[in-house]
Amino acid sequence: MTLVNFNNRTRNTAPYFNNVFDSLFTDAVTKNKMVNQSPSVNIYENETAYVIELAAPGLKKEDFQINLKKDTLSVWAEVKKDEAKAAKDFTRKEFDYSSFARSFNLPDTADGDKITAEYKDGILNINISKKDDAKLQHKEIVVS
Repeated sequence: MTLVNFNNRTRNTAPYFNNVFDSLFTDAVTKNKMVNQSPSVNIYENETAYVIELAAPGLKKEDFQINLKKDTLSVWAEVKKDEAKAAKDFTRKEFDYSSFARSFNLPDTADGDKITAEYKDGILNINISKKDDAKLQHKEIVVS
């Protein structure tokens, strides 16, 4: 038996029947691409706090909910569609907003009573203060 590699996407030819199915399946898979995605984050530590930067452009600060339960910080956002707006006759519509959720386990040195959040320029900044006894102390050690 001989295996033959079939590729119908050659240059200077009209698209074949399989290309129709390729585009249909690709559109069906990528239509709700935000459903399984969560925003990217940067997490870093400075002398006094832990900082979480969450990239979520196109949202408003009212769309976010931040919750602390024990040592787990949960961040989620949900954009509700406004059905009252007049419907347009779209040929193709790709504006489809959805929700996301992220959870972060805080270390024992985090102070849950001192958490602040600010949303600016598409970035949600969450500042988690450290407990006083856990703040980094700069100390030089002399080698003997």
